[in-house]
Amino acid sequence: MITIISIIAIIIVIFLIMYNLLVSRRNKVKRSKSNVDVYLTQRFDLIPNLVECVKQYTSYESSILEELVKIRTKYMENKTIQTGEILDTKMNQIILQVENYPKLKASEQYMLLEKNLVKIENQIQAARRIYNMSVLKYNNLIMVFPINILAKMFHFTTEQFFEAEQESKESIYRKEKNEL
Repeated sequence: MITIISIIAIIIVIFLIMYNLLVSRRNKVKRSKSNVDVYLTQRFDLIPNLVECVKQYTSYESSILEELVKIRTKYMENKTIQTGEILDTKMNQIILQVENYPKLKASEQYMLLEKNLVKIENQIQAARRIYNMSVLKYNNLIMVFPINILAKMFHFTTEQFFEAEQESKESIYRKEKNEL
């Protein structure tokens, strides 16, 4: 009788440990996503300044910049990874367009904005790597036996990785190639 109670107690303890591990990993994913959101919001706060600075030099890019503002607003409403990816693509388009305007690149205001954007972009990249690592660990955990049984029972579902859109990847590649 004592051995049966001991076995049941051990199973319950193992069950609780696995459940707590699932919750902990899911919360790490949420925290990592929140960190990405913080950096994206900081970047979005720079967009109106960038818009004003670049508008002084060109009208063509202002349509792209206005679209950036719309995407920023959309992101602030629902904060999805997909909206962040769309914004990345547009930001890369602007950076590539600015390369054609030497006066703009020499502007003190633009240089300060660019410096801040580069800093935030680096922070966003780091936060996204951390997010993806958290998602990988969480997704692996909920797929491994016997935890996968518990995960299904309590409706733990896989999380989506952050992936740059193909256009954004190509823009980054072109920029890196031009720097060489």
